[in-house]
Amino acid sequence: MTEQTTDTPAGAAEPAPDALAAPVEPAGPADPVAAAPKPPRRVLRAVVRWTVVAAVFGGLGAGTAFGIASMERTDVPGLATESDGRWEYPELSLPALPAGAPRPYSDGNSAEIHHADLRRLLLPAPAGATVDKKLDGGWAGTDTYLSEYEKGKRADLARTLRELAPRHAVARGWTMPDGTSTRIYLVRFNSTAFAQSFMDSLTDSGSETPLAGAPRTELDEGWHGAGKVSGTSTYVYDETKPYGEERVRHGYVVAGDTLGLVVQSRKGEDTARGVPFHQTMILQTQLLG
Repeated sequence: MTEQTTDTPAGAAEPAPDALAAPVEPAGPADPVAAAPKPPRRVLRAVVRWTVVAAVFGGLGAGTAFGIASMERTDVPGLATESDGRWEYPELSLPALPAGAPRPYSDGNSAEIHHADLRRLLLPAPAGATVDKKLDGGWAGTDTYLSEYEKGKRADLARTLRELAPRHAVARGWTMPDGTSTRIYLVRFNSTAFAQSFMDSLTDSGSETPLAGAPRTELDEGWHGAGKVSGTSTYVYDETKPYGEERVRHGYVVAGDTLGLVVQSRKGEDTARGVPFHQTMILQTQLLG
């Protein structure tokens, strides 16, 4: 349906039919609003009084809201959030690659090789940590890595490593103010198959190779980080009671040609908290992914 148009000029209001026939009344001399009766003076005084009260309370309310908005959450009673034990790590970023080298899980790297400097793939120490001078993030020998395992198992593991001929190993360690000690090792092999083969040797016959100071371990049921980083595999263990001098948690990351070991320990029966350990595991896995 099409709309009909009229010849009424643009901007002019179209007169109503009744208005054309109605006589025009002369304008009255008085303003209708001005002619309205004035309210009693006592009503005016009440209105002014309550307007002032409302303004005062409105100002107080606005000031309170601004005060809360400008405070930290932990400064407001009832809104404080208790820390869950996470550590404050520096902002992480993937290291630079040699010119033309692909990332380990990119389409052009089916062998899943890490071309970045292995030292740059180590997780940095968190805020407040005291760095271990012997494990300062540099190159490490296989003997340093094997020192984490029970003495009776080191000879067999050393033999396996010689057969698999790893290319490089790096290590970093630190201690937090609460006494929690962390050591991270990365071992790079010549292929993904060699890295997985060494991982298999650590869990040969269904039993996990024990660490020094933690002869009895079990799978960590509180671990929910598996599969969070595509292409990687994680294996996480917790020491079982009775604990030794320290409670030990540790986990492995298999990422392409590289195997990582994360160990955390702290004196005291129930003081090796799971949150910072799981946090450390996930962040290290992300750097390798």
